[in-house]
Amino acid sequence: MTHRMTVSGDRYLAADIGGTSSRFAIFQNQSGRLHREQVVRIATSEAASFADLLGKLKTSPLGPKLADCRSGVLAVAGAVQEGTQADPPNIPWSIDIRSAPLSGMPKPLILLNDFAAQAYACKTPALENGVEINAGRPDEQGMLGVIGPGTGLGHGMLVPLPEGGFLAFPSEAGHTAFSFANSEETVFAEFVRRELDLRYVHAEAIVSGQGLTLLHQFHFGRRLKPEQVAAAMDNDSPVRAWFARFLGRACRHFALNVLATAGMVVAGGVAAKNPDLVQHPEFLREFTDNPNYQDLLQSIPVTLNVNEDSGLWGAALAAKLAVQRTGSD
Repeated sequence: MTHRMTVSGDRYLAADIGGTSSRFAIFQNQSGRLHREQVVRIATSEAASFADLLGKLKTSPLGPKLADCRSGVLAVAGAVQEGTQADPPNIPWSIDIRSAPLSGMPKPLILLNDFAAQAYACKTPALENGVEINAGRPDEQGMLGVIGPGTGLGHGMLVPLPEGGFLAFPSEAGHTAFSFANSEETVFAEFVRRELDLRYVHAEAIVSGQGLTLLHQFHFGRRLKPEQVAAAMDNDSPVRAWFARFLGRACRHFALNVLATAGMVVAGGVAAKNPDLVQHPEFLREFTDNPNYQDLLQSIPVTLNVNEDSGLWGAALAAKLAVQRTGSD
């Protein structure tokens, strides 16, 4: 068996398949540093199946370059099993690369949770323009947490290894019950439960684009698309204040759950497109609100990732690392 090494000039396929948009890109390894070459975006709703999505990719400008890639990683918004199969909750079809038409695609081709990819992205240039929300005092040996409101609410973490290096792990914490703090919030929770016909209100229903829609409907009686809600918010909007508070609470919960002393990164399309939701005073007030660990939470750096293609960067790094870990040609 011969150990495969990444080589300058190697190319990798990276994909970020979300509930709204599917992005694909070719990255090149140049002297150990990733450089993005070309991006193709396909509306996920335009694909009737995973096979159809791959067909659209193969007929895109990236198609002729796919087979030349040393490896490929497809990041998907859902729980991934055995690196090959997923049933994304916000996509109307399942993904299974074992039975998919993979001719002309890179080998190996790996399926990865999208927020594991977002965690890997924290080790790439994708975060170079990140916005500091809380400076904190990072523990470089600690866990890094990533959370992101978009079509859903993603979670991931980056774990440092004792011998150096790191591993990324996903979480489906967005599907656990969300906590509400007072009687007014409880009224909103019951409103959401009725509107969505839920047995209990999970975090993804609140801290997501759907959450913006529901908050606007609750406060103003009109049901708008998330982008319409964002456009309608002014500085005094209760929707902005409530969403910032809920996002801060979700960040606090995850930071304490994984003890993210290296920092918390807020990613996702909702935050990237509406940075004021993270910069609102309610976000940081809620994030640090804890009777026992306020000092700890104040010491955790919080960064807003405004790069909406960061999932591609993380998938590319995962593809590069997959080549390094492969035991043989």
